[in-house]
Amino acid sequence: MTTIERNGGDKRSLEYLSDKCVGCGICTEICPTESLKLGPVLPIARGLVDMDYLNVNEKTCVLCGLCASSCPFEAFEFKINDENIKNLEAYPNWKHSASIDDEECLYCKACETACPQDAITIKRQLPDRSKLVTGEINIDKDECIYCGICEEMCPPEAITLTVKDQMERDIKVDEDKCVYCLVCKRACPVDAIKAVCSSCSYGDYRINPEDAKITGRSILQEDLCVNCGWCQEICPVDAAKVTKPFEGEVIMDTTECKGDSCHACVDVCPCNAASIVDNKSIIEEKFCILCGACSNVCPQNCITIKRDKMNLENVRSKSWQNKLSELIEGK
Repeated sequence: MTTIERNGGDKRSLEYLSDKCVGCGICTEICPTESLKLGPVLPIARGLVDMDYLNVNEKTCVLCGLCASSCPFEAFEFKINDENIKNLEAYPNWKHSASIDDEECLYCKACETACPQDAITIKRQLPDRSKLVTGEINIDKDECIYCGICEEMCPPEAITLTVKDQMERDIKVDEDKCVYCLVCKRACPVDAIKAVCSSCSYGDYRINPEDAKITGRSILQEDLCVNCGWCQEICPVDAAKVTKPFEGEVIMDTTECKGDSCHACVDVCPCNAASIVDNKSIIEEKFCILCGACSNVCPQNCITIKRDKMNLENVRSKSWQNKLSELIEGK
């Protein structure tokens, strides 16, 4: 982590948050004083080199704040008079975002599992099982031979057999665990178990919707989220919505791609959008945020990032507009 601070007409400070940086190089492309330089991104990503992705030259940095405004990963924090420029009207603001609608969410945890940055946590409260499945079960202890077959085969482990000696034995059913699947009844060699599943017997068994309700909440850590779209793609009820920082496309020429013997793009991609299929690199554009990290490290120059739009608004400075246009194809 690097911090630069200077006092003049205003107090200005820039902090580089290395743990958020992915080595995409966007900031190095537009820094007006060339004060930002990428290190060996691939070896760092592979854990071969212990250093930050980015080197900040404190002597040449003029604390303009362009890097902090343009970084889609918020790897810089720029303050004027101790106020983050994200909160100042005069500075640009990103319109990329991610959200999960708890009113629509089923709390299935698909998004939590898929998120490449572990930015999503689903907290859920499941309904009481006993209110979802009903029935009756009884073991005739006069007929029971205490063989233990029912205990061994019971899927929810609801049956407990206790044998101290041949004269002191007992068998019990925990009806809070029992799902009335009737496995024990069918497996009993002496027909000592009588059981019925009311849910099955009644056919279309109706329960109180409130008894079956799954409640919870989704927690999306915005400081970890990279707006890749995995949550939106995998959500079965469209509860997750994502707006990416850039719009455009990835152009692949895999003629020279080394595939499994290289996989540099896979190692650096923060979105799990890159993979190797049939010994060639594949970039899934629906998960790609066009950051350019893969293009920077590809030793065969197989990957070209074409950005058509940058979802950054309120760029008032003409000089900033000119620098930011360097990130957009054809401008």
